[in-house]
Amino acid sequence: MGNKIKEYREKENMTQTELSEKSGVSRVTISQLEQGVDRNTTSRTLLKIARALNTTVENIFFTESV
Repeated sequence: MGNKIKEYREKENMTQTELSEKSGVSRVTISQLEQGVDRNTTSRTLLKIARALNTTVENIFFTESV
């Protein structure tokens, strides 16, 4: 999942800080998710990130690559 978040973020030409500001999720949480450090997160957090990346949670979880 973390690599997918990073792929979508980079596709949107966003930094972690920009994604944080747009999604309302802390940059530290985004960083931890991208690195696979934080594996326990809420569906609400994932939804915020997906919306900020102009995609869906399903795409982050269930598609091969961007």
